[in-house]
Amino acid sequence: MTKESIGSSVRIENLCKRFGDVVAVDDVSLTINAGEFVSLLGSSGSGKTTTLMIVAGFAVADKGTVQIAKRQIDGLSPEERGLGVVFQSYALFPHMNVADNIGFPLRMRGKTKEEISRRVGEALEMVELGHLGARKVDKLSGGQQQRVALARALVFEPPVLLLDEPLGALDRKLRDQLQTEIKRIQVELGITVLYVTHDQEEALSMSDRIAVMSEGRIEQIGSPDDVYEAPCSVFVASFLGESNFFDVDVDVDAGEASLSLRAKEGGIFLKGTGVKKMEACQAKAMVRPEMITLGEGALNCDNSLDARVILREHLGSTLRLTLQTPLGQMTAKSQRTGPAAELRPGDQTKVGWNAKDFRVFPE
Repeated sequence: MTKESIGSSVRIENLCKRFGDVVAVDDVSLTINAGEFVSLLGSSGSGKTTTLMIVAGFAVADKGTVQIAKRQIDGLSPEERGLGVVFQSYALFPHMNVADNIGFPLRMRGKTKEEISRRVGEALEMVELGHLGARKVDKLSGGQQQRVALARALVFEPPVLLLDEPLGALDRKLRDQLQTEIKRIQVELGITVLYVTHDQEEALSMSDRIAVMSEGRIEQIGSPDDVYEAPCSVFVASFLGESNFFDVDVDVDAGEASLSLRAKEGGIFLKGTGVKKMEACQAKAMVRPEMITLGEGALNCDNSLDARVILREHLGSTLRLTLQTPLGQMTAKSQRTGPAAELRPGDQTKVGWNAKDFRVFPE
C-alpha cells in the first residue's frame, strides 16, 4: 500500500435524522481535517452511530449535507462513496479465506489478478497476518478477524475510514493491542478516520480530537486534553473519567480569577475556577481524583480538608482511596508510593486540591 498520505477532509453540516418521534441526530456539524483521527464518543442512543451511518451512506439524513474532499456525496450509494467501513460484527465472508476476503473490494473494482495479489500481500503484512492468507476466517480468533476486516477496509486505499465500535467484542488486553495497531496504521498511511466508540479510554488514547455526543448533539469537541481537563459541562465531566462533584454556592464573581465558593454540605469555603464568567449562583464543582493531594502536602493546596479513609483499592500501578470528608465522600487516586501507600481504612489524613483543578459549572 502507498506510503503517501491518502486521507481526505470530511465536512458534516447541520445533519438531522429522526426515527418516528425519536430525534437520533440533532443539527450536528463537524469538520475533520485530512489525515485526522476524530472519535464520536457517547453512550447508547447518543446519535454517534447514526451520524457515521449517514456519512457511510447506509442511512439518509432528513436534513444536512456531507462532503468528502469538498465534494458533496449526499445521494451517492455506499459503493459510490468509496469509503472504508469496519463494523463491530466484522461482516467477513465465511466461505472465503483471509486473502479472498481482503481482496474482495479490489475484485469489485476490476483490478488485475497481479495487482490484487500485490495489494493483498501488502495489506496482510500491514496487519501482521502475512502467514494466514490461506486460512478460512472461521478458524481465526476474534482479534485476527478484526485485523482482516481492517485490512479489507484499507486495501483499496479509501480517503476516509469509518469504524463503528470495532473493538467492542474483544477483551481488554486485545483491545489495547489493536488500538495501538489501528493508530499506527492510520499515522503510517495518513488516512482520515471517523471512529465511533462508547469507551472513553479508547477515545482518549487514539484520537486527535473527540466529539462527545449526547441526545443527538455534540456537547463538546476538542483534543483529548481539552475535553478531559477542561470539560464544558457537568455531562462531559461525568462522562469522561472519574469525578468528584459537590453542590456549591458561588459567592463572588471574580471573572477569570478563582471563584469564592461555599459548599452546601458543611458550609465550608472553597476556591474554584469557573468554566465561564459567572455571577453569584448555585453550581456544581468538580475535581478529578488524580488531582487530589494526600497527607501533609495537602496543606499547601488552595483547598484542604480533614479526611478518613473508608476504602483502599488496588488499580495496578495506582491506588484508589474512598474518603469521608466534611463535604461528603470523595475519591482520590495516587501512585503506589508516597503518603497514599501507607494509608489503610480507618486512617486519618489530609486531602487537598488547587483552585485551577476545581471546575465550577453553573446550574
